[in-house]
Amino acid sequence: MKANKDWKKEAPLLSDLIYVNEQFRIAIENYLDPYLNYYVVDNMEEAFQAIELLSRSQKGKANFFMLDAFRDYTMPAVLLPGAVQAIDMVETEPAYRNLVGYLLENVLVVENDDVRASQPGKDLVLLSKSGKFIHRRYSLSGGSVGLFEGKKIGRKKNLEHLEEAIKKLERDENKTSSEFFQIKSQIETLKTQKAAAQIQQERNELNRLSREKVSLNTRLENFAHFISHADERRTQIDEAMAALQKAQSDLETDMEQKLADLKQIKDNIFNADGSYRQVAEEMSQASSGFNDKNIAFIRQQNKVSALQRELNFKEKQLEDTRAAMLSAQQILSNSDEELMQIQTSIDQLTAALQTRYEERKVMEASLTDAEQAYFQARGGITEMEDHLRKVNRQQQDQQILINQLKDKFNEVKFDISAVAQRLRIEFNIEINDIINEAPPAEVNVDELQQQVERVKNRLDNYGEINPMAVEAYDEMKERHDSISQQRDDIVKAKDSLMETIKEIEETATSQFLEAFEKARLYFIDVFRSLFTQDDNCDLVLLEPDNPLESRIEIVAKPKGKRPQTISQLSGGEKTLTAIALLFALYLLKPAPFCIFDEVDAPLDDANISKFNKIIKKFSGESQFIIVTHNKLTMAAVDTIYGVFMAEQGVSGVSPVDFRSFEHSAAFEVSGR
Repeated sequence: MKANKDWKKEAPLLSDLIYVNEQFRIAIENYLDPYLNYYVVDNMEEAFQAIELLSRSQKGKANFFMLDAFRDYTMPAVLLPGAVQAIDMVETEPAYRNLVGYLLENVLVVENDDVRASQPGKDLVLLSKSGKFIHRRYSLSGGSVGLFEGKKIGRKKNLEHLEEAIKKLERDENKTSSEFFQIKSQIETLKTQKAAAQIQQERNELNRLSREKVSLNTRLENFAHFISHADERRTQIDEAMAALQKAQSDLETDMEQKLADLKQIKDNIFNADGSYRQVAEEMSQASSGFNDKNIAFIRQQNKVSALQRELNFKEKQLEDTRAAMLSAQQILSNSDEELMQIQTSIDQLTAALQTRYEERKVMEASLTDAEQAYFQARGGITEMEDHLRKVNRQQQDQQILINQLKDKFNEVKFDISAVAQRLRIEFNIEINDIINEAPPAEVNVDELQQQVERVKNRLDNYGEINPMAVEAYDEMKERHDSISQQRDDIVKAKDSLMETIKEIEETATSQFLEAFEKARLYFIDVFRSLFTQDDNCDLVLLEPDNPLESRIEIVAKPKGKRPQTISQLSGGEKTLTAIALLFALYLLKPAPFCIFDEVDAPLDDANISKFNKIIKKFSGESQFIIVTHNKLTMAAVDTIYGVFMAEQGVSGVSPVDFRSFEHSAAFEVSGR
């Protein structure tokens, strides 16, 4: 097996030895496609050893080019208008130049995609620059250009460039991630500090509001009593104000009547002035007629008498008008006098109203004095209420003392009842007989002591009534003490167990919340690395007060979508969200290896690349085993295990370790 790896490492593939400009890569790759998987060895001996090794290890077949066979080969020069030699488009090392020249002998590349525009000559092969056709003398092949065509030639050099770019991007990503997590940690620390300070501040504010509430309730009760008394006082004041307003209304009515009379007089004066203007206009018309008549008199001498009579008539009208004007002036003078009288009445009414206002101020002052007297009385009432509350407290204390004496009395009564019951049962003596019996006048203590001794002796003479009573008592006492001790031990064990459970719950809650917050941050970070930085996601506890029993809601909102539940996402989005959650849990507690069973099935090519990238990122710490049918995933792995059926009913596994090759996409070549 080691020899197999050695010859594969020393014998490169033809596709890794040549590099073609991107413009001509598809055309030349389509032509050399049958030979790209050939291994290039120095001579026949190396090819023979490789074939023998493949035959012994049952590893399949391989094709070989031997360089010594092309040592003396010279490629002929071929020219065709509008075409270039394919060998001129290929870059390779000098040692492999003759081999590539042999494979591209008489092969030309044309710019035109129209196959009918040019015909190949004898032994010539024409390739379309776009790769649409290959035109030989007796055959023509072509069609559409696939998305993955032109990816085989020069893969080694392309992979080197890509690896350098990937390493640079990974360094930038690691630097950015470190800065991001550092800033996020600082933000969380600041949030924690701010939350603690804010909670303390809110507690202080709550205590202050509670004190204000008690104060306001007390003030509210005082204001309620004050308002009830003020309402009564206000009712009396309103009645007095109503009387004053009625008097004022009568004065205003009288004044309005006077003002109406004044307005009527002014209207009469205005009408008189209108009559005067009408007379003036008529006089003007008369003057005009006089002038006309005068002209007519000059013209017609026979009408002089008529005009003279008309002139006399007009003069009479003028005198009447003047008399009417004098009468109107007299009426106007009389109206001015009445106006002055009305103004005098208005002044008198204004003075009376001012007097009323002064009286109102005096009444308001008396109201202020009454309010002060009310407040003084209210203070006295408050002192009396305080004294009454003090008396009530003393009464309550006396009542408590009485209740205690009653309890003591009941206790003594109960003890006396117990003694009475014992006397009744043991000695057949009623307690009332002893209580009602008068004590002897003279009591000899010595005689009583002798009586007690005699009674004791009589009790001793009764003999042993139950000799096992003491042992039974001791046994029962010992058993009682043992059970009591066991009960005390159980109670202590219960208390200790409850404290342990409480401590475990507190520790578990603290650790769970800490782990949940870390998993939440990891989930957001991995989710945005799989989607974009503008996408939102979160893990939410539905019952934050009971985190150990609470359900967890997964929120995922890719950019441009606002789903209400996870089920509204597409299959690929659901898969990426699940992968983000898995890796968030992995970051919380990394595992030595992870197994994925076709998790990439719902993903498209773009999301497959993101999935492979994050697998590569975490494969440095853990081993990942992926069951997949996706070519992109298979091309990105380090080792692939193919399952085949060696014989009917027997499955075999064939491993291929791509880490032993100089490139990592060999599986993609064999996959085609």
